[in-house]
Amino acid sequence: MTTPYRLYSFEGIDDSLTLIPLCARRTLDALGAKLSLAAWQSLPLPTRQAIAAAGSGGEVAADDAARALSRVDPQPPPVLKVGDPPHDAVPDDVTASLGQEHSLANAVWSALEPLDRWVLVKVARRGNPERIEQAYDEIVGHSADSVHLRPDGSLRMVNVADKSITERTAMAESQITMSSDAFARLQRGDSPKGDVLSTARLAGIMAAKRTSDLIPLCHPLRLSSVEVDCVLMPESNSVRVQTKVIANDRTGVEMEALVAASIAALTIYDMLKAFDRSMVIGKTRLLAKSGGKSGDFVA
Repeated sequence: MTTPYRLYSFEGIDDSLTLIPLCARRTLDALGAKLSLAAWQSLPLPTRQAIAAAGSGGEVAADDAARALSRVDPQPPPVLKVGDPPHDAVPDDVTASLGQEHSLANAVWSALEPLDRWVLVKVARRGNPERIEQAYDEIVGHSADSVHLRPDGSLRMVNVADKSITERTAMAESQITMSSDAFARLQRGDSPKGDVLSTARLAGIMAAKRTSDLIPLCHPLRLSSVEVDCVLMPESNSVRVQTKVIANDRTGVEMEALVAASIAALTIYDMLKAFDRSMVIGKTRLLAKSGGKSGDFVA
């Protein structure tokens, strides 16, 4: 059965919660409360579970924790409240404690869960090399190589909850080249399947909206605009597909623009393949993007 709180293997604490787990210590730090081990062990197990659960989420559930701590008698002495570390950059002292052998890029740090970041800070600042090694392996592990990898090496979709909602824009293109006969039919509009370019534009728009269903690690986004234009290029018997996608969200729309361009080009192929099965789709690329922490890009 899944517990509402999170325990780390390197802590060596089981569900009896005889010792104070790190998730509970995060709760106590946030509330500015210092609890002795004896006081902790005097609490009923459901109360200890509630305090641990309060510190396991994205934010400390302060109200739930305060209600649980109200059952402590005598009340713990107040201490300075300590919040979570910044999510966008690794604190300098943590980097120093981890050392060169434990790389931790800001992008990886930002992708960690809030509790993970808090634990790394707590462990690093205590300076126990063995403990730092264990915490790093369990919390970071293979994620040091890619934010899309879990510590154990399995894939994950990156948590973008800490990112700001801003306007994100991306432009992409693809090109499909065909025989002169197929291109002539496209120009005349006599394909047996109907209006090739209108269908391709619609397919591109639909594809942009379904990108997260097609690309495994993409997030579903709230798109505010999708434009798909098909430009005839008689000198090369080709069609250039250009797309522009805009969203107000926490992550970029590059993949949406690229998927729209690709699917529009594939739709043109499908509608004209009766006349040329050797059509070539190529030069699919991102033209530009703006918005987000990574900044702007122009090809």
